[in-house]
Amino acid sequence: DDDDEDNDSEARDSEERLREIPVSKKSEIEEIQRAINAENERIGTLLPKQIQKEREKEPNRQDSPARGSICGMFMDFETANQRQSSQIMATKQKKRSSELLRLIDLDFSVSFSLLDLPPVNEYDMYIRNFGKTNTKQAYVQSNEDNLERDVQTDEIETLEKWTQHPGDSVLVSGGESSNDVSTDIVVTPKIDSQRLTNFLRSACQVIAVLLEEDRVATQPRWNLRSRQTSLSISDSCFQLNTNLPFLHGRKVSCLHISQVQRQALLSVHGLPEKPGAIQLDRKYIVCVWNVWQPSSPQKVLVCEAEVSCCCFSPSKATLVFAGTMDGSLVVWDLREDSRMHHCVKLNETDWIFRSPTFSTDGVLSSLNHTYPVLAIEPVSTSVYKEQNYGLSHLSSQEEMSGLSFQIASMDENGTLNLWVIPGYLYYLFHLRFLSLFPKDILCLRKPQTLNIKFLPSNPNHFIVGTDIGMVSHGARHDLRVHPKLFKPQQGGPRSIRANAVDFSPFGKPIFLVGCSDGSIRLHQMTSEHPLIQWNDSTNGQPIIALQWALTRPAVFFVLDTSSTVYIWDLLENDLCPVAKQIIQSDKVMTMVVLGEPEKTNGLLGIALAKQSGIIDIQYVKKRWALPQSEESEKLQLLLTKLGNIVPEGR
Repeated sequence: DDDDEDNDSEARDSEERLREIPVSKKSEIEEIQRAINAENERIGTLLPKQIQKEREKEPNRQDSPARGSICGMFMDFETANQRQSSQIMATKQKKRSSELLRLIDLDFSVSFSLLDLPPVNEYDMYIRNFGKTNTKQAYVQSNEDNLERDVQTDEIETLEKWTQHPGDSVLVSGGESSNDVSTDIVVTPKIDSQRLTNFLRSACQVIAVLLEEDRVATQPRWNLRSRQTSLSISDSCFQLNTNLPFLHGRKVSCLHISQVQRQALLSVHGLPEKPGAIQLDRKYIVCVWNVWQPSSPQKVLVCEAEVSCCCFSPSKATLVFAGTMDGSLVVWDLREDSRMHHCVKLNETDWIFRSPTFSTDGVLSSLNHTYPVLAIEPVSTSVYKEQNYGLSHLSSQEEMSGLSFQIASMDENGTLNLWVIPGYLYYLFHLRFLSLFPKDILCLRKPQTLNIKFLPSNPNHFIVGTDIGMVSHGARHDLRVHPKLFKPQQGGPRSIRANAVDFSPFGKPIFLVGCSDGSIRLHQMTSEHPLIQWNDSTNGQPIIALQWALTRPAVFFVLDTSSTVYIWDLLENDLCPVAKQIIQSDKVMTMVVLGEPEKTNGLLGIALAKQSGIIDIQYVKKRWALPQSEESEKLQLLLTKLGNIVPEGR
């Protein structure tokens, strides 16, 4: 123990001090020590009983032999030693506990609820179902809150009214007034939104036409002309207003009518003969017209390359496609904001000249045509469901809604490219490449392709006019077709050109071919030779345009290079045309047929593009425009008689 060590050290110190003391003094010290020891022994013998009594009074105190007295007082070293030991042990335990507490520490656990489903009222349920995206809740303080708030302004008289649009009944508003209609009566409104939309669309067109007629009356340069100035084959006619600064001196090389919106017309204008001060002199122009509003084009499109052919999108006239002599395809999206294009003020009028939205030139160089594009045609799902055969990869609903469709472009070297156009139109996707000529064709040179048409009842099949007098037959899906070629009656290749081909728009698998030698052929899709061929109908003048009528299955129109228009009515005469009109004042460059087959008013006309740049719209006489009773059946009997065709349905 520490006390023993202290006692030993004190003894050693006392012994060392005794050694240092002289001998004379040592004897004196020894005597004093003996006296002290004798006194201690005496005290121990005199007071044993008193010590025993004190011990009995303190029973909890433990006896210890190590006791001493200093100056007559007793000191309990044993109790002090135990107290010191206890304090040391307590200090060690406290130190140990503090060290362990740092190692053993309690963690806090966050309590949470696994399911919290408070009651939801109708308004909260509506907000939860409605969603929070792009929405903001607004709160309005009503007058009832004044009861709980202190205000210093004068009280304002209020009157509550309510309104709801669209209303659940004929009542859409009300209030506290006694004159208001009772809200207990609920009447279901009879509103046909589709019918209302159709009415408004028709009414807007009528109003636009009436306004256009008023404008026409003030500008006789392109007013409706009298019967004396019309052609002998037409009842009335009018001109599109091409007397515009940017159209002066430009020849019209191509016309195209929308397949769906029959009043939408495209006209392609070449470069002006004499350069002027306008910046558009080195650009080609495509005009979008509404024939009901001939005063000015609806849209004006510009292109750097020479435009050789053009067409509308098949479902809606919102996209315009054009092929160029450079082999590229350009597209205009008519839905684009006019602020994205160049605006020029001419004769106090602002004109928007629209640049192409997309062009394959430089973008799709590896897929582009390397020869001039001579034909571009939209490919749509057949309108005759029973004859579609499921060959189109696009559904009719997709195409009619304008989501996606196909466009076919053909160059003069016999290359056919198919393109897929998505609804958003930021890109043209190349679908496939087709070679149009069969390998077994016998010819001294490779034929040149001139035009292409797709069979309306089955757009998988198409025909291509060539410069050797033959018409090639192909399919988009690599199916074997028969016959591969449609030949003239004389047989064998000839140095004539199939300048124009056109399918019947009434679902019959027949088509017309107009050739450069003036001959016209009527073919069916199942035979390589024509049902009938007319050789001398134009006196040898080359045919440059040929098209079926849109309102009558047995009528078609022909235009030759001498600016002569022929009208054929197969039910009236199947040997020669029933009418002929020579236009001598101005040479006609091309022709396109327009009309409204869905209506029974017999509105049928032809658009004639003249060399001077004038575009005439001639509405033919009712005898060739109004449909006859059972005309389709009569035509079928005639075709059966001509070529021994098995009647439909057998």
